[in-house]
Amino acid sequence: QVQLVESGGDSVQAGGSLRLSCAVSGYTWSSYCMGWFRQAPGKQREGVAAIDTDGSTSYADSVKGRFTISQDNAKNTLYLQMNSLKPEDTAMYYCAAGRVRGYCLSAWAYNYWGQGTQVTVSS
Repeated sequence: QVQLVESGGDSVQAGGSLRLSCAVSGYTWSSYCMGWFRQAPGKQREGVAAIDTDGSTSYADSVKGRFTISQDNAKNTLYLQMNSLKPEDTAMYYCAAGRVRGYCLSAWAYNYWGQGTQVTVSS
């Protein structure tokens, strides 16, 4: 049984930083895309950052230069380092494990999802 458990969400002021973690179990690590998505109230879920099987990373334009995705293969853990946070980054953040390679910022590429961790950024 595949499980993804996120942690690290919090309330911070604009300009602050957070690091999200996602512990993954029951999944063949590094076989397909791994990614972070977010969803704000009243908005669609969007891909934030992803890492493909060759280690290449991709980011939404809105977070480029501020967010960094990484993984620890030994710990089966995915991370999202978020710096220079803005109020518009406020959302529920989800970790996801994929079923394909490529198109890693697209939600259809994923079939396993965590329960989410809330990030709130105040101005």
